[in-house]
Amino acid sequence: MSDDNLAFLRTDRLMQISLFASLLTALLSLTLWPIAPLQAATPADRLERTAPEAVGFDPQALAELEAYLAEHGSSAMLLMRSGKVFFEFGDIHQPLLAHSMRKALLNSVVGIAVGEGALDLDATLGELDVESLGVTLIDTERTATFADVLKSRSGVYLPAAAETEGMAAGRPARGSHAPGTHYYYNNWDFNAAGAIYEVQSRQGLFEAFEAQIAEPLGMNWRASVRTLELPRDEAATLDDDTAFYQYERALSPFPAYHFRISAHDLALYGQLMLQRGAWEGQQLVPADWVELSTQPYSIRNAEWDLAYGMLWYVLIPDEGATAPPSFYHTGVGIHMLGIYPSLDLVMVHRVNTEADYTFHGGNLVSVIRLMHGARNTTAAE
Repeated sequence: MSDDNLAFLRTDRLMQISLFASLLTALLSLTLWPIAPLQAATPADRLERTAPEAVGFDPQALAELEAYLAEHGSSAMLLMRSGKVFFEFGDIHQPLLAHSMRKALLNSVVGIAVGEGALDLDATLGELDVESLGVTLIDTERTATFADVLKSRSGVYLPAAAETEGMAAGRPARGSHAPGTHYYYNNWDFNAAGAIYEVQSRQGLFEAFEAQIAEPLGMNWRASVRTLELPRDEAATLDDDTAFYQYERALSPFPAYHFRISAHDLALYGQLMLQRGAWEGQQLVPADWVELSTQPYSIRNAEWDLAYGMLWYVLIPDEGATAPPSFYHTGVGIHMLGIYPSLDLVMVHRVNTEADYTFHGGNLVSVIRLMHGARNTTAAE
């Protein structure tokens, strides 16, 4: 082969190599082009705002409340009057574990099922065939009604999932009180209520809450459900599911059902309850159920006029009061959802209890006092 032909081949090969290198560079540039990381969707905000002065609250006093929350480790707080937010603190969209406020959330779907006839408040545990779910009852316990269970007056004194030390220590002897005669705040009743609801309504508790409450109200909350087996899965409790069943089968066949929910969504829920279950022209929860379940059936603290209704704590109204009683629920003594009909007020307070925290029950009492102290009592209410 001549030198000219060799030169041509070398030139052609170099051109091919050059072209290949150019194409490779182009492909690599496409592959390695910076791609913005996927961002979580910004939660929708359904809450209207107004100035504190417009709803009879003192901005300077609310500034003192804000300073207290920051100092003592609150995660979020919202105050709403006449359906509008006039005070907010912290990340109101962060879903946090609700603890015992889950009982107040259960209240709404139970009320809907009662209104539809899927649940009978007078049905006994025997008639509901609760024992088919894996628990053994004695004769007197079988006569407890579903209403007794919701009032925490069933007279069934058995261990339960998510039971606190105080619940266990205060548990009466089995058979010591007839159903309906004694109030004992306990997770057996509340967990059994959730299990009975799911069997009788033939739907998952969390899925029902999403369809019947969260979606119509415009909450960001959606049912992302997991089952947690304790103690085997105890290390998994920090997963970010919005809902989970907590089983402790060595204690009970009934799980505790837990919600992670934001202050924003709890405020919407509180407004629904303040409006006696009505929302934008629809009666989502029967009004008579809201009234029935927020009556003071069991006196808890006569000095502070505290009682328990059905899945709600109730403030015993003053004699001659015309407004419905105020009602609320707490979680580990530091979370709170409060509904005050006479003031047209909803209050939400949150703490991130799945991280280190310093806020305690005494702080919550101070927060409540600061909230009421910020009211301009000279303004028309």
